[in-house]
Amino acid sequence: MTHAPFSVVGIRGGAARSSRNSNREEMSFRFGQHLIKPSVVFLKTELSFALVNRKPVVPGHVLVCPLRPVERFRDLRPNEVADLFQAAQRVGTAVEKHFQGTSLTFSVQDGPEAGQTVKHVHIHVLPRKAGDFHRNDSIYDELQKHDKEKEDSPTLWRSEEEMAAEAAALRGYFQ
Repeated sequence: MTHAPFSVVGIRGGAARSSRNSNREEMSFRFGQHLIKPSVVFLKTELSFALVNRKPVVPGHVLVCPLRPVERFRDLRPNEVADLFQAAQRVGTAVEKHFQGTSLTFSVQDGPEAGQTVKHVHIHVLPRKAGDFHRNDSIYDELQKHDKEKEDSPTLWRSEEEMAAEAAALRGYFQ
């Protein structure tokens, strides 16, 4: 079975196995209604994973998610919260260095009124540079609308190859 880096699926649980041929199994990651290919995941911890973004707000905008598909932050277990934020800290260090950032924005949109569009807890990690937005807090306006249906279209997404190349480069920071 082949699938795009972000495919809509109907599965339960945190991960699924897909068989490309009889000799090779590949682990996929669930992110809300999406099935994520390993090629776009650059870090996996005991309870979390990090992936590149198909439509980044700034270069290096990535996501850190719990492996267990949980819709709201309040429903995470304490060990999942700890692992998620430790992973976000490590990921922040890597993307800030890789994308020559000087600061970081971490954002969690918890629930639809907060702008959450994928029903799976995730932390946006965005490397920042001086002048990347005319008004510094405009980044939150961009996050609020970047995955909304009116603003989102497959024609605006990065290619699978571009995302896989970025993930491969970021994977190097964790080996």
